[in-house]
Amino acid sequence: MYFIKGPNGEDVIPVKIGGECEPIDTSKLIEVVSAAQEKVVHYAQSATSAQASRAADAAYAAYLKWRNSKYTTRRDLLLRTADIIESRRAKFVETQTLETSCPESWAHFNVTLLANCLREIGSNISYATTGDLPPVETDNAVGLVFREPVGPVLAISPWNASMILSGRALAGPIGAGCSVVLKASELSPLVHHYVVGAFEDAGMPKGLISVLQAARQDSPLITETLIAHQAIRKIEFTGSANVGKIIGQLGSKYLKPVLMELGGKAPAVVLPDANLKHAAATIVDGAMMHHGQICMSTDRIIVLREVSDALIEEIRAYIKANYANGAGHSVTRTQAERAHTLLHNAQKAGAKFVIGDASLDETRSSLTPTIITNVDPSDALFKEELFTAASILITVDTEDEAVRAANDTEYGLNAAVHSSSVFNGLRVARQIEAGQVHINTITEYDEATMPIGGTKGSGWGRNNGKYALREFLVEKTITIHDPLGGAGGNAFGTKG
Repeated sequence: MYFIKGPNGEDVIPVKIGGECEPIDTSKLIEVVSAAQEKVVHYAQSATSAQASRAADAAYAAYLKWRNSKYTTRRDLLLRTADIIESRRAKFVETQTLETSCPESWAHFNVTLLANCLREIGSNISYATTGDLPPVETDNAVGLVFREPVGPVLAISPWNASMILSGRALAGPIGAGCSVVLKASELSPLVHHYVVGAFEDAGMPKGLISVLQAARQDSPLITETLIAHQAIRKIEFTGSANVGKIIGQLGSKYLKPVLMELGGKAPAVVLPDANLKHAAATIVDGAMMHHGQICMSTDRIIVLREVSDALIEEIRAYIKANYANGAGHSVTRTQAERAHTLLHNAQKAGAKFVIGDASLDETRSSLTPTIITNVDPSDALFKEELFTAASILITVDTEDEAVRAANDTEYGLNAAVHSSSVFNGLRVARQIEAGQVHINTITEYDEATMPIGGTKGSGWGRNNGKYALREFLVEKTITIHDPLGGAGGNAFGTKG
């Protein structure tokens, strides 16, 4: 059940604890708004701290059973969930576009990549959970290292890749033998509930995932209530760096480890030997995809001066041919207006629009595709994640300058390098401080088999496949000593 009717017939997404929907409190409803349609499309129930505590309790009860499940049970659950998600592609696409105003192409990509991620994580369970037999110095003894689930996990997922990031946040812990409390985004709660529903319909034990959402004003209390709860053993957070700092502080306060994937300021470095037509296409798509609202979006174009004019003309032509009607919509009008203000403040301070003018359409939720240059390093636009259909152009004279410019940010998530030479591309890629660097493609490149995560201010830990499972497993050492074998020597000395 994804909706419960409110007293006036409203469609309300409930809080779901232990597999059961909570009663609706109409005094705590969240409006879910479509920016593109400029209207409320449904409502969601904002959770209370008491509900958050009960969700953590339910997660612990479910964990006590699930942690002993066979790896084949967990593997098959993820594989069945992937099949169900693909079978419901049309519904998932419709719901993503409704709640987040994303283009259908992005919604389809979410469905495909999430199904791939579920299958890859599932197929790695037996390998990732296999322990070790380390050698021991003591005579007549053996050491066993088991890999066990860390325990109930709090997963906090964002709206911008609403299927991939929520589904992956569930698959890793569940595949490892953990239970989950999913704190859904208040901007895309229905998508997140649909993802949980796919796990349920695939035969997930009742209550293995509890899901709740909170209004902005309620979110700090709900989040801390969950993190502070004794049952919660780890936090998985994907979102902005500003919120990530708060989550990190709370994790430290309550001694809970955190897997975090935060924002980015992805550079695309264009070397003189690059195929400029291809580079321009991937740069523009990387900047404009989903209206630039991806943590791996191409925020900065760093080009060697000798090819800068030619690259600009290729970019201009590609935007004219492929984005003449814009690059979609921001998730909210507020988000679009923030970007509009940042860009125009930078222009007033001396920056120059090379392509586009950062204007908003009549809905004030869609920004004209824009490339801006001469941005002062002290400007907010230079430092902050753009999260809109725009990118900063930076021209440099040498390869060393290009590397320094790419690394001149507190972020370190994704990057791209464009070169016709594998060796030139690899040389520069090795010097860029980022979790992922892709040569001759978009900065957003993501594969279910490869680790993904950030460095510096973009977080820590890795997701996807075996790497995701490792995040939710802990090593337990057990030693066995033969009482009839005599007292053997060890690192603490020989008894005698």
